Amino acid sequence: MGKLTILLLFALISSSIAGPRFDCLPEPNGNQGACEARGCIWKEDDSGKNAPWCYFKDGVGYKLDSQQGTTYNLRKNNGPSNPWGADSTEIKLTTKTIGSVLNVKIGIDGRYEPPVDFPRETQSSDESLVLSTSSSNDIFSFSVVRQSSNRKLFDTSIGGLIFSDQFIQIATYLPSENMYGWGENTHQSLRHDFTKYLTWAMLARDQPPNSGSLDTMNLYGVHPYYMILEPDGKAHGVLIINSNAQEVTTAPGPSLIYRTIGGNLDMYFFPGPTPEMVTQQYLKFIGKPFLPAYWALGYQLSRYGYKGLNEMKTRIQAVRDAGIPIDIGVADIDYMQRYKDFTTGDDWSGFGDYVKTMHSWGMKLILIFDPAIEATYPSFQRAIAANAKFIEWESQSQVQTSIQNLYPMAKDTKIMLGVVWPDNHVAFPDFLDSTNNTQNWWINEFVTYQSQVAFDGIWIDMNEPSNFGTNQAHPWYFDSDDHPDDAPLFCPTNGSNLWEMPPYKTRAVWRFGDASSGAFLSTNTLCMLAQQDGGKQRFYNVKNLYGLTEAIHTQKALFKATGKRGAVVSRSTYPSAGRYAGHWLGDNTARWEDLRTSVIGAQEFNLFGIPYVGSDVCGFIGTTTEELCLRWQQMGAFHSFFRNHNTIGAPAQDPAVWPSVSAATKQANLFRYQYLPYLFSLHFAASQNGGSVIRPVFFEFPTDAETFNLGYEFMWGPRILVAPVIYQGTTSVNVYLPTDQWYSLFDYKYGSVISPGYTTVPAPTTSRIPVFVRGMSVIPRQTPSTTTTATRQNPFELLIAPCQMGKGLGTLYWDDGETIVNDFNSHDYHQFDFVYNTTTTGGLLTINHSRKSSTISLPTLDIIEIFNYPKAPNFRSFTINGKAVNINVQKSTYSGITKTLYISTVGLIDLTSSDSIVLQWSNAGSSVFDISSAVGPDAGKMKALNTNRYDELYF
Repeated sequence: MGKLTILLLFALISSSIAGPRFDCLPEPNGNQGACEARGCIWKEDDSGKNAPWCYFKDGVGYKLDSQQGTTYNLRKNNGPSNPWGADSTEIKLTTKTIGSVLNVKIGIDGRYEPPVDFPRETQSSDESLVLSTSSSNDIFSFSVVRQSSNRKLFDTSIGGLIFSDQFIQIATYLPSENMYGWGENTHQSLRHDFTKYLTWAMLARDQPPNSGSLDTMNLYGVHPYYMILEPDGKAHGVLIINSNAQEVTTAPGPSLIYRTIGGNLDMYFFPGPTPEMVTQQYLKFIGKPFLPAYWALGYQLSRYGYKGLNEMKTRIQAVRDAGIPIDIGVADIDYMQRYKDFTTGDDWSGFGDYVKTMHSWGMKLILIFDPAIEATYPSFQRAIAANAKFIEWESQSQVQTSIQNLYPMAKDTKIMLGVVWPDNHVAFPDFLDSTNNTQNWWINEFVTYQSQVAFDGIWIDMNEPSNFGTNQAHPWYFDSDDHPDDAPLFCPTNGSNLWEMPPYKTRAVWRFGDASSGAFLSTNTLCMLAQQDGGKQRFYNVKNLYGLTEAIHTQKALFKATGKRGAVVSRSTYPSAGRYAGHWLGDNTARWEDLRTSVIGAQEFNLFGIPYVGSDVCGFIGTTTEELCLRWQQMGAFHSFFRNHNTIGAPAQDPAVWPSVSAATKQANLFRYQYLPYLFSLHFAASQNGGSVIRPVFFEFPTDAETFNLGYEFMWGPRILVAPVIYQGTTSVNVYLPTDQWYSLFDYKYGSVISPGYTTVPAPTTSRIPVFVRGMSVIPRQTPSTTTTATRQNPFELLIAPCQMGKGLGTLYWDDGETIVNDFNSHDYHQFDFVYNTTTTGGLLTINHSRKSSTISLPTLDIIEIFNYPKAPNFRSFTINGKAVNINVQKSTYSGITKTLYISTVGLIDLTSSDSIVLQWSNAGSSVFDISSAVGPDAGKMKALNTNRYDELYF
């Protein structure tokens, strides 16, 4: 029986499975008495599925009261009531289409809506989604149905709709267990697990990931978005625009239970039908990702805990001396004067001059900036003078005057002062300020500081926003030698304020305990009752947007300060953050589990629309090992954001520390830099059209069940597959290659066809990790150097990996690598489209110059490498647009064993010479040469006895 047939049977069987239990007592330390007092059922479960013991009775929901067109007026039915607040008596469901996107919104007019600016552009699709409704047994339900297959993609006949002021729930059956997304959490598998109940928290929190075990806690960002691969291989995506604290429970069925504590249920369904089309539709709706500067795809070296500028210089120089390609030095908060933004510490005297030196090497600088501004120094003074706004208490009576009175500039304000890295209390800029005074002040601070230290990119951290010691009598910094004992922020957590102590606190609190153990929504952040934009917005509602709003205006600051596009990376993200910034996966730990989850995390953030993503290579927390760092460097070389970073007090872990890691990193980085034209072209296409860069293998093979949870392999676009080494002590990888034509791109059988299916390939530490190129590919690349600046001056190359029919396609996008992209229609760039055919008598490569720049100069195309070329070519037969061209037969070779043709000639093709360039050649008379019988002058010209590569061929 085929895999698709099995999946279809599963879909039919699953529809008859009993619905899941809706947890009625998720709070810690629940008991039967408390459960039954809520009118719920208590029944212990020993199935191993982690089912809740206390759950709602059947009948929870709303009934249809009336309908006007696409508006359904719903009324609370007679079923069980909500234990976390009074049920809203009347709500309404409205539906509309935005191009191919179906919107279903449930709620009440006038309630909070997230102040996010999505373009809401759409992409056409052959697929249509429609709403189907049902009203029976006092319960209204709806389904979202794919018309072409009549499959229910979202089916609320499961029941459980609840709507109250601070608790909202919706539940659905799902068409498949192949669900991906939701975040930000640490997922140990790419596909979600529906064999048991798991509740994933979503509330932006300063929380290092825990990859050592299954942990559903919330991390830095919030992404209420998922993708499902349906049983027939079609895919769809679902976005819920909600910025409150929320959670999602995956349960057997498969089924899904979504809960939030504010706003409305504003859901958007993207029809696909391919995974990449779903991603393109999603990104056109929320905003396509920014295009990083070319240099931002280079290797970055960072650490927290440099003792001064000299140590940074020493470690960067060690990497350069090892011949390891490196583009970017990164400075953490150590460079600041006592951790204050826009200042330079005494131990970093001469930083500006060193940056000029870095620039002379072709290197760049990225600096960290935190949002919190100390209330004592000129930056804060300038903010007050500019009428900038900071997050505030809602009334003067709530202000902690014992703190406020310490700071003359804040004394008579409602500014909510907290504690972060600086010595004194800090204020948090209000990036939702509708007067734009705050944003303008923020931008000007960057402009001023960039004139002192000429940074090229910006790293924004601590923007959940993070605050130290909230509600704690003895915070951790009281025991730190590097931080004064500043009085902590206290919020009204005695139950008198429903913003601070809502009836339903979500998994984001209960994962860490309850009030008795000091767990609150405000833990590690500011008080939920705080206000923004002059009281128009409540922090309770908009907290999850803080990182996004900071990123928006930090990108503007970078543009104005440098005049170039550079790159911003942000720790906290929300849908559309990819328009403005990239992301790193947070303060991971130096262990193998974190290496593995970083492989999955980068794929997930490509789903979320943030393709400029990567991890702290070698691990941030703890002490790495030589082997782990080596393997992480090898894997990280395939992530768009590629940075080695570790924490204060840990030993140095840059690759120059160990000879083996240095050699492996040099090898991996040279491969990366060689293929940067392809990686950059993927980013360019994603920015121009929407889409992923690093993508799960199932994106390309959505009907191959082996790919559905193949999280430890990934693809660069549609053409290159990477299978990193992720387990300690292993020197081989059991790779799965889906049915297609594949070629090795690493040391093992380089250039040879590798059969699809599972195969174990060697992966010693001295080799590149397993990399494969898919047939039908023309991959642009470039002779690598030790910086992207130098590499961009080198000749272009093409790797051609034909399909079984001898054909290949590819595209190169090329701009100046740094100009700000305001509009791709007016942006200055080149586009080349490559079409390759192996003919019965030779080869034919057509290069169409489909977009031209009149100002951007280009290197020539000097090298073309072709895999699986069937016969030796006649090197005297090459023509360009019908004119003979002299091929350097000393450097051009053909292997009759590996079937690899390597064409190398200086200045071979001037890519700007014509709108259409045709390189054509014919083959020699035979693909088999009897070297042993060769006599006369030809015997000396065919130097293939040991190498199977012809240095010269004359026919």
